[in-house]
Amino acid sequence: MGEYQKNLQLLASSAPRLLVAGVNEGLDALLLGDMARARFEKGDGLAQPILHMARDDKRLEALSQALRFFAPDVKRIVLPAWDCVPYDRVSPNTETAGQRIMALARMVAAPKWKAPVVVLTTMNAAQQKVPSKKFIRSSLLKLMPERVIPMKKIAAHLQQSGYLRVGTVMDHGDYAMRGDIIDLFPPGRAKPVRLNYFGDELETIRVFDTETQISRDHLQKLLLMPVNECAFGEEARSTFRQRYTALFGAVTSTDPLYEAISNGVRFEGMEHWLPLFHIEPLQTIFDYLPNAHLSFDHLYEEARTNRLEQIEDHYDSRVHSLEQKSFGGAPYKPLPADQLYLGKTEWDDQIARHCARLLTPFELPKSKEGVPVVSFGSRQGKSFATERASATGNVYEAVVSHIRALHKAKKRVVLASWSAGARERLHHLLENHGLKRSQLVSNWREADNMGVGVTGFAVLGLEQGFATPELAIISEQDILGDRLIRKVKKRRKDADILTEVNDISLGDAVVHADHGIGRFEGLRTIEAGGAPHDCLELHYHGGDKLFLPPLF
Repeated sequence: MGEYQKNLQLLASSAPRLLVAGVNEGLDALLLGDMARARFEKGDGLAQPILHMARDDKRLEALSQALRFFAPDVKRIVLPAWDCVPYDRVSPNTETAGQRIMALARMVAAPKWKAPVVVLTTMNAAQQKVPSKKFIRSSLLKLMPERVIPMKKIAAHLQQSGYLRVGTVMDHGDYAMRGDIIDLFPPGRAKPVRLNYFGDELETIRVFDTETQISRDHLQKLLLMPVNECAFGEEARSTFRQRYTALFGAVTSTDPLYEAISNGVRFEGMEHWLPLFHIEPLQTIFDYLPNAHLSFDHLYEEARTNRLEQIEDHYDSRVHSLEQKSFGGAPYKPLPADQLYLGKTEWDDQIARHCARLLTPFELPKSKEGVPVVSFGSRQGKSFATERASATGNVYEAVVSHIRALHKAKKRVVLASWSAGARERLHHLLENHGLKRSQLVSNWREADNMGVGVTGFAVLGLEQGFATPELAIISEQDILGDRLIRKVKKRRKDADILTEVNDISLGDAVVHADHGIGRFEGLRTIEAGGAPHDCLELHYHGGDKLFLPPLF
């Protein structure tokens, strides 16, 4: 067994605390995947998840993408933090809310999976309390085609889960009903979904486009989840009213939050009173994954301290009504911080119950403050800044020369580019400057199986490369310098100019280039040419009807 495997087995062991040195960014994703596999092998065929806490959202995204390359066989669950500050007046973005609900739903089942699992989150997300596992389980509804489940039951479930009934579905959390069709936009999905009924039988589940309203791919199953982490329905409203008045006393008509919730209306920022909506006490991510091994990014302690200070500062500001005095905003009654967030003592207690590994790119003594140190011996890769700045040298020749030296030292070499196009260009340039025996690789397994002396080219977004005793990854940025990121403006086809169906409501007047003014009566599925088509139904004076595909 090599040194790497010995260290890996130690990380997967029941040692309570370990400092993991010599782990540069990039190697951490490779290591997390290997740790998850090693833990899975010790778990009698069931997952023993790795819960990794990134220091911020940027690191979370980078780790998620890198893990996709290094461990495509490992299940990834990503739990982001709310994209708003503590005690804000705005709600989390609907996409973020959907990602969190999906992650919580997957974590409920994660320990039973017969596959390795890595849960990625941030320090901010881990310090925030979440709805109980019981609430998440009871809020899930699995739909499959050709099953009998009445439309009324679906509609009731959607209302109870916080969906908003609209004329035309546009955003996450919307749903619409017309005839034998239910359109809905579940959290966590990129496209909305259309349920087609025949009586009480759910015939098909199809994805559709919000602009064209055209149904496309069929789905074999759909898991309905709540819109966000708040509970909805009459019981939740009653619970909120009781707890709100118990905390803050009698409520006046100047309290828009209380008025909105009492009337069954969503209120912007209501999530910041999350525990008041739930009968069950809120839980933590540690309750979802009681058997997980924990791992932490370098500088995680600073990130945690900054978050605690931010929570305290924003709470104090609300308590002293600073915003009301300065800006004339409505009264804001903040919940005590311990109802929404883990304090320092609670956090330390939770960490003490799990095996924890702290990753750092630096080398450390064999033991630090009584905690054993395991080193993987990586270091930052070579930068070609000097060669780029030289008026006489050629950076690509320098890269090829460096690759040859690495192969001579018996190292596996991979060049990492940010996109497939960038990979093709870099591959072509280095081949033109003398690179021999190269291979395009789509994941780490392919790179690991390359022959001796073969250079791999991968799509892997690393800002800096790294090197270990057995491996060297050279990033595109090491060679070419910092990327220039240009936002590409999406071009619009001429045929799409009149596709804004989501801006049209029932009864609106619509002007057709050939047929003139008609009244929009919604969408209708008709059969033409032996196939069903979703069409706009327009009514004209005298009872004439016109059916048009949304691209008209």
